[in-house]
Amino acid sequence: MAEKEDSKPAPVTIKKYANRRLYNTATSSYVTLDHLCQMVKDGTDFVVYDAKTGDDITRSVLTQIIVEEESKGQNLLPIPFLRQLISFYGDNMQWLVPRYLEHSMKSFTGNQDKMREYFQTTFGGMFPFGGFEEMSKQNIAMFERAMRMFSPFNAEGGENVAPAATDAPKARPEDKFSELQKRLDELQSQMENLTKKRD
Repeated sequence: MAEKEDSKPAPVTIKKYANRRLYNTATSSYVTLDHLCQMVKDGTDFVVYDAKTGDDITRSVLTQIIVEEESKGQNLLPIPFLRQLISFYGDNMQWLVPRYLEHSMKSFTGNQDKMREYFQTTFGGMFPFGGFEEMSKQNIAMFERAMRMFSPFNAEGGENVAPAATDAPKARPEDKFSELQKRLDELQSQMENLTKKRD
């Protein structure tokens, strides 16, 4: 296991200067966001540091890349999803969102080869908008249900949910995590079933 970790190349260091120029220390050359975008697609790992402060600004630069790609018309992020995501900033459920999205993306990535093969053989490479849109709607609905799972408010009318008994024990954090993991596993299973139905 240690050998595998040692064989993994260290991330390329990118420095960002005050004039917004990005410098690739591995190639000793200035690069653009388009270059970094291609590095991501090629599987080249990199970290971006502010040249003056030394702060790790990788997250903000990756976000910039997404904004640039979206502005070119390559819209991967549906408006309802963006609205939902923004609404969780500052919410008490904010801590759950990154883990949920990471798990969902890993599940999607794990199935992408099957999906590509299905699209190629069934549609000749054409994208089946209707079927995939339905899958997206189901995923968003499951996302909303998962987010409401720990909410102290009733999803229907916004009222506080009354406890079944006054002396009922409080749910422990580990129980909540177990329930969340169960829901995430259910989501992955449903995505796999959707893929199998198309095989």
